[in-house]
Amino acid sequence: MKPHYLIPYEPEADFSKPLLDIPPMAANRLFQRLAAIYGEMIAQVHMPELIRLIRVHHAYKPDELIEAEKFFDTGQRFSEKDIVLITYGDLLRSEGRTPLSALGGFLETMRRRAPVFNTLHILPFFPYTSDRGFSVTDYRSVDPKLGSWMDIEEIGSTYRLMFDAVFNHISSKSQAFQEMLAGNMDYWDFAISFRSQDELTEEQRSLLRRPRTSDILTRFHSIEGPIWVWTTFSPDQIDLNYYNPRVLLTVVDTLLHYVRKGADMVRLDAATYMWREPGTTSASLEKTHNLVKLFREVLDLAAPGVVLVTETNVPHEENVSYFGNGNDEAQMVYNFALPPLVLHAFYRQDASYLTEWAASLVYPSSTTTFLNILDTHDGVGLMGVASILPVEEIDFLVKTAQEHGAFVSFRAAKAAEVPYEINTTWYSALNLEDSRETVEFQVQRYVASRSIALALRGIPGIYFHGLIGSRNDLELALETKVKRDVNRGFVNEKDLYREIIKPSSKLNLIRHHLIRLLEIRGSRKVFHPNAQQIVMNVDPAIFALLKISPDKTQRLIAMTNVSENPQELAIPVAQYGLPDMDWYDLSTGRGYTGREGVLSLTMQPYDVFWLVPLMELELQDTP
Repeated sequence: MKPHYLIPYEPEADFSKPLLDIPPMAANRLFQRLAAIYGEMIAQVHMPELIRLIRVHHAYKPDELIEAEKFFDTGQRFSEKDIVLITYGDLLRSEGRTPLSALGGFLETMRRRAPVFNTLHILPFFPYTSDRGFSVTDYRSVDPKLGSWMDIEEIGSTYRLMFDAVFNHISSKSQAFQEMLAGNMDYWDFAISFRSQDELTEEQRSLLRRPRTSDILTRFHSIEGPIWVWTTFSPDQIDLNYYNPRVLLTVVDTLLHYVRKGADMVRLDAATYMWREPGTTSASLEKTHNLVKLFREVLDLAAPGVVLVTETNVPHEENVSYFGNGNDEAQMVYNFALPPLVLHAFYRQDASYLTEWAASLVYPSSTTTFLNILDTHDGVGLMGVASILPVEEIDFLVKTAQEHGAFVSFRAAKAAEVPYEINTTWYSALNLEDSRETVEFQVQRYVASRSIALALRGIPGIYFHGLIGSRNDLELALETKVKRDVNRGFVNEKDLYREIIKPSSKLNLIRHHLIRLLEIRGSRKVFHPNAQQIVMNVDPAIFALLKISPDKTQRLIAMTNVSENPQELAIPVAQYGLPDMDWYDLSTGRGYTGREGVLSLTMQPYDVFWLVPLMELELQDTP
């Protein structure tokens, strides 16, 4: 039987088949989610429409998919083979082909040479007016400059797909907002608006927690005169008004449309700010969590195999709250504390903060996991470490990144503007442009940093520019005056393939060393997201993990030297319940022997060791 995510929906609904039978307990849970947002009276009015949307969605399912979902095990939703490639649909430019078609060609080449990615996150590929896709004008169309739904479906026939659900805001040029301005009563409160900007008082504004420094209200001219509209991110990004149940139902309809179009994972962009309430921070409010829980309930009924992912660039404790109780909110949460902690470890050449934080990580259930990213299309967020790194260490992190050519974006705070994110490519963040270091040494440092995200429990995600080791595109950022564009430059297809095959080029070296680690990761059960993980406090310069596969048949010690100096190590393996035995490093092919409860070895600058017991390796290789 095919996996559910490889079975496409029918192009049309078939209402001759029985309607989806929703058990009373499931219907009651759905109603309670709706009532937690709007109260029972309003929930009773809109519950029938919510049920109708779910049943319509079910009518698009072929029998093969319905049968496959019956056998779907949520505990096996993720595996060690899950590695996510993150990209814009138009990063790769080609002559004679649409960007999405060129992307598909690159993925096919990757799959033939090194089939390490099984999941593709295409950042917003819808028509838009600003913010590189995050100001959507039409949620249901593919931007014709990128390609078509046929291109998306073609890629989805091989890869699991993650879609962006930009459900926090819409473009000011979208039909819904333009109809609202025109006085169409069907859209009269799709956005939060005021007749005067003074209706949101200075005191209320001071309480807001936002990722931007622009004014929270933007003036527009409507048919009834000027109005001031809530705009968390920019004047072109109009916040959706979830106080209006019709907005929620429209969003649910769109969510299910994405699933029918091939979304196996749905990323809730900027989920933190979905519910706004004057007099509060309007960040991660209880009703925001209730919205996420309702989306989860809808997907559990309509498409149980689809993963809900929250993108919440906030302090770590708040970020992980979007797991809910482990069974009622997101199945996957972006691990936003990881990138700044890894960068800090390499800048200080000391992994102490990273080690202490990793030892504190909690995984709420066997059906939830982290998306372990280092670089994103925005850069390196800082909110995740707000409660982990001291202020002076965050300042050091920012200053050092700036010395590497990074920009810094700020957010509004009560007293002043504070750093919100570092805008840089990951390669430039680690390697100075004018360094006298060899390319081989810089690539070694680069791959060492990425090894941490590959080894840590969870699922790794690699941004396209991180995969190919791009440097900062300062020219593009200066041209557009958008700091984030430093990490959003376009890549010429011919130049990319030329550099890949060029001996000893940076890209060739990255491809060789990084892809090797990715291949190992995908073949070892110790990297399953539910594998046991013990953080080993070996040495300040070493980040080390002991990993044990869910079935207890595999063990692995993953170690990364975050410093430019050799490290002589005596690892007390007996302390971790490991007997004296021979060890084999999967990454280098070297062997080591433990004696009297200690494993002694030397790690050269930026070495990565993935050590497995030789006897386990021999048993697994025996027919």
